[in-house]
Amino acid sequence: QVQLVESGGDLVQPGGSLRLSCAASGSIFSFNAMGWYRQAPGKQRELVARITRGGSTAYADSVKGRFTISRDNGKDTLYLQMNSLKPEDTAVYYCNAETGVILRVYWGQGTQVTVSS
Repeated sequence: QVQLVESGGDLVQPGGSLRLSCAASGSIFSFNAMGWYRQAPGKQRELVARITRGGSTAYADSVKGRFTISRDNGKDTLYLQMNSLKPEDTAVYYCNAETGVILRVYWGQGTQVTVSS
């Protein structure tokens, strides 16, 4: 069983920056992949960014060039650096982990990001 705890969500003005963190209970080095998803009110949850065990990254088109996903294996923590934030980035952000040969997927409880002046 893997537990994921997100933090770092806040209210920020357009153009501002935030860094989200996701602390995992297990060794993230062994995870197949980890990612950040978001869900805005009335919308489906969508992939924001993903990083594989080998370090390959992928981003939603809407955040390319503004967001950066990274991880610290020593701290078992996943990060999402968000720059040039826009009101449309407002959502609950969830951390996700994919583990095992027989795939298991775990989710955190989410952290609220609100971009507003």
